[in-house]
Amino acid sequence: MQQLNYSTALGGLYYACFCYRTTGFIGSAVVRELLGAGHHVVGLARSDKSAEALTAAGVEVHRGNLHDLDSLKAGAEASEGVIHTAFNTDFNNFDETTNFIDTAEADRRAIETLGEALAGTNRPLVVTSGTALLRPGRLAMEEDPMDSQSFAALRIPSEETALSFAQRGVRVSVVRPPLSVHGKGDHGFIPALINLAQTRGFSAYVGKGSNRWSAVHLLDLAHLFRLALEKDPAGARLHGVGEEAIPFQNIANVIGQRLEVPVKAISSEEADEHFGFLAAMVKMDNPASSTWTQEQLGWSPVQPGLIADIDQNYFTNS
Repeated sequence: MQQLNYSTALGGLYYACFCYRTTGFIGSAVVRELLGAGHHVVGLARSDKSAEALTAAGVEVHRGNLHDLDSLKAGAEASEGVIHTAFNTDFNNFDETTNFIDTAEADRRAIETLGEALAGTNRPLVVTSGTALLRPGRLAMEEDPMDSQSFAALRIPSEETALSFAQRGVRVSVVRPPLSVHGKGDHGFIPALINLAQTRGFSAYVGKGSNRWSAVHLLDLAHLFRLALEKDPAGARLHGVGEEAIPFQNIANVIGQRLEVPVKAISSEEADEHFGFLAAMVKMDNPASSTWTQEQLGWSPVQPGLIADIDQNYFTNS
C-alpha cells in the first residue's frame, strides 16, 4: 500500500496528514493509528506543551488553532489528506460552561476552510460528527436523515458543509462516533458518572433504564478513521459504532457493583437535579447501527465492549 503523507491539525485535523487536537482523547489515538500504519503525520499545535507532546510522539508540528483559519488553510493545502476530529463528540472536554453554539459554528467554519483548501484536488477529507444528531428511539442507520430536533442538531450545519464538498472535487466522508467512546485515557462521561456515584453514594439510571446507548472502543474508532482516510468513500456517512444498543441500566449496574454502592432508578425530574448538565445524555435513547460501514470499509470492531471495559479498566486505582 502506498503510504500517504498526512498531517494533523489542532485537536483533530490530519493532513499529509494534517490533524487538529492531536493530543486529545480521540485525536491522539488516531495519530498513533496513522503512525503505526507508516503515515507521516503533521499535527496542529495550539501551545508549546502540545507541540512538545506531538514532537515526542513523532509528529511534525504545525502551529495554529481552530480559529486561525489561515493556518488551517495552509496546512490543508500542503497535505495529501485531512482528518478533522476537533469537535468534542466524545464528551471528554465539556461541562456546564461550554458554549455549544459558538463551538459548533467554529467547527463549521473550520470545515468550510478545509474544504475550500482541498476543493478540486480529489484529496480525502474526513470530518467528525455524531450519531446523536439522528432521530432517537430507533436504530439509527447511516442513510437516515438528520433530525433538526435532536440533541446534537447544532452539528448538522458542520456535516452538511462537509458533504457539500463531495460535489467540488473533495473525497469527503463523515465519521459519526456514538454517545460513548471509551478506553484508556477517557476522562469524560463514564468517569463523570463514576465520580457522581461516589459522591452521591449510589449509581442512578432514569425510569426503567431501558434507554439505549451505542458505544465504541477508542482503538476501534481510530482504526475506522484511518480506513476512511485511506479508502476515502466519497460522500459517505460512516458510523463508528462497535455496540448498537446498551441499556443504560447496564452501565449504572456495573458502576454500582464496582463501587459497592446501591443502584437506583430515579425519575426524569430527579435526573435533572442528580446528573445536572449530563442529564440530557443520560436520558437519551440513541441506538445506532454500523452494519453498512463495516461492509463498505471492511471495518470490524475487535476491542472490549463498554461494560467489560468499565469493569476491567475504569477502577484500577479505586
